[in-house]
Amino acid sequence: MATFVLEIGSEELPSRFLPAEEAELAQRFAAALAEAGVLHGPLRVMSTPRRAVVLIKNMDPIQQEKEELVLGPPARVAYTSDGAPTKALEGFARTHCLAVTDVFRAATEKGDYAAVRKHMGGVSVKDLLAHICPAVINEIPFAKRMRWGAYNIAYARPLRWIVALLDAEIIPFSVGPVASGRDTRGHRVHGFGPFSVPEAEAWQGIVTGSGAVAPDPVTRRNVIVQGGDTQARAIGGTVLWNERLLDEVQGLTEHPVPMLADFDPAYLEVPREVLLTSMESHQKSFGIAARDGSLMPHFLTVLNLTPENVNLVKHGWERVLRARLEDACFFWRADLKENFDHWLAKLDQVIFLGSMGSMGDKTRRLQILCRSLAEQCAPDLADTVARAGRLSKADLVTGLVGEFDNLQGIMGGIYAERKGEDKAVADALQEQYLPAGPDSPLPQSRAGALLSLADKTDTLVACFGLKMIPNGTADPNGLRRCAIGIIRIVLDFGFSLDMREVFTQVLHLYAAQGQALPVAQTLDKLMDFLAGRLRNHFTGQGQETPLVDAALGAGVAKLHDCAARLAALAVFSRRPGYAEAVQTFKRVVNIVRKQGGADALPDIWDDALLQETSERALAATLKDLLPRLDVLRADGDHGAALACLTEVRPDVEAFFDGVMVMCENASLRVNRLAMLAALGARFARIADFAALQI
Repeated sequence: MATFVLEIGSEELPSRFLPAEEAELAQRFAAALAEAGVLHGPLRVMSTPRRAVVLIKNMDPIQQEKEELVLGPPARVAYTSDGAPTKALEGFARTHCLAVTDVFRAATEKGDYAAVRKHMGGVSVKDLLAHICPAVINEIPFAKRMRWGAYNIAYARPLRWIVALLDAEIIPFSVGPVASGRDTRGHRVHGFGPFSVPEAEAWQGIVTGSGAVAPDPVTRRNVIVQGGDTQARAIGGTVLWNERLLDEVQGLTEHPVPMLADFDPAYLEVPREVLLTSMESHQKSFGIAARDGSLMPHFLTVLNLTPENVNLVKHGWERVLRARLEDACFFWRADLKENFDHWLAKLDQVIFLGSMGSMGDKTRRLQILCRSLAEQCAPDLADTVARAGRLSKADLVTGLVGEFDNLQGIMGGIYAERKGEDKAVADALQEQYLPAGPDSPLPQSRAGALLSLADKTDTLVACFGLKMIPNGTADPNGLRRCAIGIIRIVLDFGFSLDMREVFTQVLHLYAAQGQALPVAQTLDKLMDFLAGRLRNHFTGQGQETPLVDAALGAGVAKLHDCAARLAALAVFSRRPGYAEAVQTFKRVVNIVRKQGGADALPDIWDDALLQETSERALAATLKDLLPRLDVLRADGDHGAALACLTEVRPDVEAFFDGVMVMCENASLRVNRLAMLAALGARFARIADFAALQI
């Protein structure tokens, strides 16, 4: 068995490209080798900013051999009546480079066919890899690709070298101007190279030793964490590890060296969030916390080399951070001199979205909408949430948010607390942009949840009213995130809201400000969009698609009720008799639907027109059952309501067996349909049973 290594050397790639590149290389190589019939051991992929590596152990140097039966034309076409070969048979043999005598008859389920046995495989894996490697390299999808010089090859950055070895043999191929070989490169400072790799097994030792490079992202991450923790403990602190930043930093280095540095304690007057943003966003560094959780005047950064003069490098990093902290301190002090009235007045000069007025107009809408939502969901918070709605965008015109835009909302909450606003208002302001996606944290407070819900709803309505609807993968205004945020908030907090009514209210708020939008058309598109996001949300949680479609088919406006109906359906689907009950009820639904639906039939039936025993029995059952179903619906007990489906099924089956529903007598026919429509209308509130595939 052999060892294979492929190293793709390039100019530095952005760290965000590396995880996707590793995943693509692993998937594409595994698929290509499987298709080629190459046996191999573990496939390992690693990357640094300057290289991507595929390392495969225990690779069979010879492709698997197999014999395959290849069918040709039918025997009646391949041979004449006296058994002589036809031109069709001769052509089939010639296609496969065989003689006519190598062709035989093969019996199949469809009859006799001309066939040959082809021996396949047995090719040197070295030859196969010479085709697989350039194909995979050329097909790696990057967020951005570039060309350089006069070459047609497109890659994330210009290629500089390629190592491709199967044991000691070079796999020969070229990608653009770069030919494969055995020469690798090391760290730009500590081991530039080139270094000749005698065989694949020696590659990692040479790169890590002579090249001074840590090619494995896990190794680099461990070096950073262990070194950082050791240095922080020495001063009595702990590193405030940010996982996203840690992934980015390890992806920026080939030779990671964590280094502790300091800043002036005077800057600690600035809020913790601002200091951490300065360190993390601008300097790719981590804060240090004391045992009580407060920030210490130190930060941890990660170098990509071992410096000759640590103090000199440390001083340089401190000087750069000092400039950022000085700016933050200036804006912080300037903002503290202002008040919310000043900022709210400035919001009237900030455009919200196209022709939808100013950010000041938006906060006035949010003030009204927040109060309305709170009165429905949390009446004790009506004043608090309304105040939060009015102040929600004030921090957009502050100096600090102008400098650090990712602190919007956070600074609003900090300023609100500093300037004497209720703490619940401050908390709501800090949580107004949560959740930022399907997996990000939700607001922790009801006030924050209601403000976030109002903000996202207002944005959705404005964009849909202006026909700025997501198309394909394009979603420049983040409307999918808005919709999933609304869904997660409503479901998690259990808010009993009718989203169609909420959207309608927002449309009226726009109209009151002189921004008239097409109400009916906008509402329909909004509800369709919300239904699509809700479907993705439920199926993403592992719910069965037919059950999801059935629950959504009964209405999506009340999100919490839709989730409850889906949960009840899921339980009901696992009970004995589920399939039979659904089949029976689908028959009810189909008969009523063919007659124009329940709306085209009377609301009640006439007992005087009941003739058959089975229809009298069904009517008696319905007189008891329908009021119970109405009560269960009012109580939201969908599970108990679905259980009634099993209860009424015998009477419905007997009705179908003993009564001609579509009889010639129009009065009897309508009366019988009215009974079915009354039953169908109750269960249609729970699910669209036509969507269930039984």
